[in-house]
Amino acid sequence: MKRLHVHLAVEDLTRSVRFYSALFAAEPTVRKPDYAKWMLDDPRVNFAISQRAAAAGVEHLGIQVETPGELHEVYSRLQRAGRPVLEEGITTCCYHQSEKSWISDPQGVSWETFLTSGESTVYGNSPALESLSAGACCSSETPQGVCCPPKRGRLAEAACCEPTQGTAA
Repeated sequence: MKRLHVHLAVEDLTRSVRFYSALFAAEPTVRKPDYAKWMLDDPRVNFAISQRAAAAGVEHLGIQVETPGELHEVYSRLQRAGRPVLEEGITTCCYHQSEKSWISDPQGVSWETFLTSGESTVYGNSPALESLSAGACCSSETPQGVCCPPKRGRLAEAACCEPTQGTAA
Protein backbone atom coordinates (compact mmCIF):
# COMPACT_ATOMS: atom_id res chain seq x y z
CA MET A 1 0.00 0.00 0.00
CA LYS A 2 1.37 3.40 -0.93
CA ARG A 3 1.80 6.29 1.47
CA LEU A 4 1.92 10.03 0.79
CA HIS A 5 5.19 11.65 1.85
CA VAL A 6 5.43 15.32 2.86
CA HIS A 7 8.74 16.92 3.85
CA LEU A 8 8.77 20.43 5.32
CA ALA A 9 11.79 22.60 6.04
CA VAL A 10 11.33 24.31 9.40
CA GLU A 11 13.07 27.15 11.22
CA ASP A 12 12.82 25.72 14.75
CA LEU A 13 12.73 21.95 14.95
CA THR A 14 11.87 21.74 18.66
CA ARG A 15 8.85 24.06 18.34
CA SER A 16 7.74 22.27 15.18
CA VAL A 17 7.99 18.84 16.83
CA ARG A 18 5.80 20.07 19.70
CA PHE A 19 3.26 21.50 17.24
CA TYR A 20 3.04 18.46 14.96
CA SER A 21 3.03 16.02 17.89
CA ALA A 22 -0.03 17.84 19.23
CA LEU A 23 -1.65 18.05 15.79
CA PHE A 24 -1.13 14.34 15.06
CA ALA A 25 -1.66 13.22 18.69
CA ALA A 26 1.54 11.22 18.33
CA GLU A 27 5.25 11.58 18.97
CA PRO A 28 7.68 11.24 16.04
CA THR A 29 8.71 7.71 15.09
CA VAL A 30 12.18 9.07 14.20
CA ARG A 31 13.80 11.97 16.05
CA LYS A 32 17.29 13.33 15.29
CA PRO A 33 18.88 16.70 16.11
CA ASP A 34 17.99 18.06 12.64
CA TYR A 35 15.07 15.82 11.61
CA ALA A 36 11.81 14.27 12.78
CA LYS A 37 9.34 11.93 11.08
CA TRP A 38 5.85 10.65 11.83
CA MET A 39 4.61 7.48 10.11
CA LEU A 40 0.88 8.00 10.41
CA ASP A 41 -1.90 5.61 9.45
CA ASP A 42 -4.77 8.08 9.73
CA PRO A 43 -4.20 9.78 7.39
CA ARG A 44 -1.71 7.39 5.78
CA VAL A 45 1.27 9.74 5.45
CA ASN A 46 5.02 9.83 6.03
CA PHE A 47 5.35 13.37 7.39
CA ALA A 48 8.90 14.64 7.89
CA ILE A 49 10.40 17.93 9.00
CA SER A 50 14.02 19.04 9.01
CA GLN A 51 16.13 21.99 9.95
CA ARG A 52 18.85 21.74 7.30
CA ALA A 53 19.32 25.29 5.88
CA ALA A 54 16.48 25.10 3.33
CA ALA A 55 13.93 27.91 3.20
CA ALA A 56 11.00 27.17 5.49
CA GLY A 57 8.02 25.59 3.76
CA VAL A 58 7.26 22.54 1.64
CA GLU A 59 10.59 21.05 0.60
CA HIS A 60 9.16 18.20 -1.43
CA LEU A 61 6.33 15.70 -1.69
CA GLY A 62 6.50 12.02 -2.48
CA ILE A 63 5.00 8.59 -2.79
CA GLN A 64 6.46 5.92 -0.52
CA VAL A 65 5.86 2.31 -1.56
CA GLU A 66 6.17 -0.94 0.37
CA THR A 67 7.26 -3.42 -2.32
CA PRO A 68 9.57 -3.51 -5.37
CA GLY A 69 6.47 -4.18 -7.52
CA GLU A 70 4.81 -0.98 -6.30
CA LEU A 71 8.06 0.89 -6.93
CA HIS A 72 8.15 -0.37 -10.53
CA GLU A 73 4.51 0.69 -10.98
CA VAL A 74 5.15 4.20 -9.69
CA TYR A 75 8.36 4.52 -11.74
CA SER A 76 6.28 3.69 -14.83
CA ARG A 77 3.93 6.54 -13.95
CA LEU A 78 6.86 8.94 -13.72
CA GLN A 79 7.96 7.97 -17.23
CA ARG A 80 4.44 8.62 -18.58
CA ALA A 81 4.22 12.05 -16.90
CA GLY A 82 6.25 13.62 -19.71
CA ARG A 83 8.76 15.36 -17.41
CA PRO A 84 12.47 14.82 -16.78
CA VAL A 85 13.11 12.04 -14.24
CA LEU A 86 16.18 11.80 -12.05
CA GLU A 87 16.78 8.15 -11.21
CA GLU A 88 18.78 8.36 -8.01
CA GLY A 89 18.79 4.61 -7.38
CA ILE A 90 19.91 3.24 -4.03
CA THR A 91 20.87 6.03 -1.65
CA THR A 92 21.05 7.17 1.95
CA CYS A 93 18.61 9.95 2.77
CA CYS A 94 16.74 11.09 5.85
CA TYR A 95 18.45 8.51 8.08
CA HIS A 96 17.27 5.63 5.87
CA GLN A 97 18.47 3.47 2.98
CA SER A 98 16.13 3.81 0.01
CA GLU A 99 15.82 3.39 -3.71
CA LYS A 100 14.32 6.49 -5.30
CA SER A 101 13.65 8.62 -8.32
CA TRP A 102 12.65 12.29 -8.57
CA ILE A 103 10.44 14.39 -10.84
CA SER A 104 9.13 17.95 -10.68
CA ASP A 105 5.62 19.03 -11.55
CA PRO A 106 4.92 21.88 -14.03
CA GLN A 107 5.20 24.42 -11.16
CA GLY A 108 8.58 23.08 -10.06
CA VAL A 109 7.41 21.18 -6.96
CA SER A 110 9.77 18.24 -6.33
CA TRP A 111 8.24 14.77 -5.99
CA GLU A 112 10.17 11.68 -4.97
CA THR A 113 9.12 8.05 -5.29
CA PHE A 114 10.90 5.64 -3.01
CA LEU A 115 11.13 2.24 -1.31
CA THR A 116 12.84 2.26 2.09
CA SER A 117 14.96 -0.79 2.88
CA GLY A 118 16.61 0.07 6.18
CA GLU A 119 17.85 2.67 8.63
CA SER A 120 21.04 4.73 8.59
CA THR A 121 22.98 6.54 11.31
CA VAL A 122 23.57 9.54 8.99
CA TYR A 123 21.14 11.87 7.22
CA GLY A 124 22.76 11.25 3.83
CA ASN A 125 23.05 13.42 0.74
CA SER A 126 20.49 15.28 -1.28
CA PRO A 127 20.50 14.65 -5.02
CA ALA A 128 21.32 17.36 -7.55
CA LEU A 129 17.80 18.14 -8.72
CA GLU A 130 18.87 20.99 -11.01
CA SER A 131 18.42 18.73 -14.05
CA LEU A 132 14.70 18.71 -13.28
CA SER A 133 14.37 22.49 -13.05
CA ALA A 134 14.71 23.13 -16.81
CA GLY A 135 11.60 21.05 -17.36
CA ALA A 136 9.77 22.58 -14.42
CA CYS A 137 8.46 25.60 -16.24
CA CYS A 138 10.18 25.86 -19.60
CA SER A 139 8.26 24.76 -22.62
CA SER A 140 7.78 25.77 -26.22
CA GLU A 141 4.78 27.82 -25.02
CA THR A 142 6.84 29.96 -22.61
CA PRO A 143 7.14 33.43 -24.19
CA GLN A 144 10.70 34.64 -24.75
CA GLY A 145 12.01 36.71 -21.85
CA VAL A 146 9.27 35.57 -19.45
CA CYS A 147 10.47 34.34 -16.08
CA CYS A 148 8.93 31.30 -14.57
CA PRO A 149 7.42 31.54 -11.07
CA PRO A 150 10.00 31.26 -8.28
CA LYS A 151 10.50 27.72 -7.11
CA ARG A 152 10.60 26.46 -3.56
CA GLY A 153 12.79 23.89 -1.91
CA ARG A 154 15.68 22.34 -3.77
CA LEU A 155 14.63 23.49 -7.26
CA ALA A 156 15.00 27.19 -6.49
CA GLU A 157 18.18 27.71 -8.54
CA ALA A 158 16.72 28.25 -12.02
CA ALA A 159 13.81 30.68 -12.19
CA CYS A 160 13.94 31.86 -15.83
CA CYS A 161 14.01 30.08 -19.12
CA GLU A 162 14.10 30.64 -22.84
CA PRO A 163 11.51 28.99 -25.12
CA THR A 164 14.22 27.31 -27.18
CA GLN A 165 15.22 25.13 -24.22
CA GLY A 166 11.97 23.13 -24.31
CA THR A 167 11.42 20.39 -21.84
CA ALA A 168 14.09 17.87 -21.06
CA ALA A 169 13.42 14.30 -22.09
